[in-house]
Amino acid sequence: MTRNPKLLKLELSDYGGYLGRGEGCFEVRDRNRATTRYPHFEKEIDEAVLKSGNYVSVDALIDLALWNIDTYIMNRRNRVVAVLKNLEDDSHVKTRICQYQALENGKGVEIAKQIVWTKIEGQDLVLRKHDLRAHDLMRAREKIDRVESENLVSVRKKLTGIEGKYTEHYFRQILELIPEKLRPEKRVKHRAYDGVNNVFNFGYYVLRCRVHKALIKAKLEPYLGFLHSPAHGKPSLVCDFQELYRYLIDDFLIERCQKLHKNDFVKTTDFIMHLKMGKRIHLCEYEADELAEDLNNFFKRTVEIPRIRIGQRQTIETLITEESLLLGKYLRDERKTWMPRIAAL
Repeated sequence: MTRNPKLLKLELSDYGGYLGRGEGCFEVRDRNRATTRYPHFEKEIDEAVLKSGNYVSVDALIDLALWNIDTYIMNRRNRVVAVLKNLEDDSHVKTRICQYQALENGKGVEIAKQIVWTKIEGQDLVLRKHDLRAHDLMRAREKIDRVESENLVSVRKKLTGIEGKYTEHYFRQILELIPEKLRPEKRVKHRAYDGVNNVFNFGYYVLRCRVHKALIKAKLEPYLGFLHSPAHGKPSLVCDFQELYRYLIDDFLIERCQKLHKNDFVKTTDFIMHLKMGKRIHLCEYEADELAEDLNNFFKRTVEIPRIRIGQRQTIETLITEESLLLGKYLRDERKTWMPRIAAL
């Protein structure tokens, strides 16, 4: 259970937990059968997270839906596999209409620019922290500002070209921080066959799960992005939004990789292309589980960024949620601008 003075988060994360309905309350029972009751009217329950390995009654699910409590069903690696929704909840309609309109009214272009700019800023923080050659931020800002077009498709192509060059410069340097025996020649995204690139890909996967959950909470359409083009099976807004926080994962993994050795990796046979096999290197099971747990704890770290409501600090997880909500406000014309906040390293 996670508490704060105003909100309550119900989370069944340990194996063997149970969530049920009591008289005017939710009942949570741990695997030792110790029961805690949460009256509906005494605390404002903000969300519920139900992870594999636990149990929940249908009556409790009904109450979660009727009370419009954001409920996420997740696997052990924090991937959201389903959400529970009250069919009478129409709170998402205006936000998603505005999100679609942004593809044509110019807001989509501004959002795409902000994503690229913020990603480059974050990369620059990592480069400076490790005494590497920093980005020319003034030049980057000029290039982004000069991108003009009412056609979002054209803007995407230009912005991804700019982002690609800065990211290439960035990875060329930070990979030099990886121990020589593990260091890959270059950054490989999809279907990498070396261990370190797969470590980074795994870190981005964990980030992607957190981002997806935050966007759902903000009533945004995860599959309708602005920098990344929509495509079948591709949550393009999730892809957009995780660009804002990749630098945090990078910085974490640079340090984490210092502790890794060759015997922490295993080789498996996998398809390279049709009818051809190759050897994929990835973390062994116990190291992957430990990294997953460390990454989950990483999102609980606090950063010096004021919260929307109260407080001068918040966790990285809360920051991602708040930025999703702020993007929704911008799309609905409740804010004049949207400028993602960057956490210092």
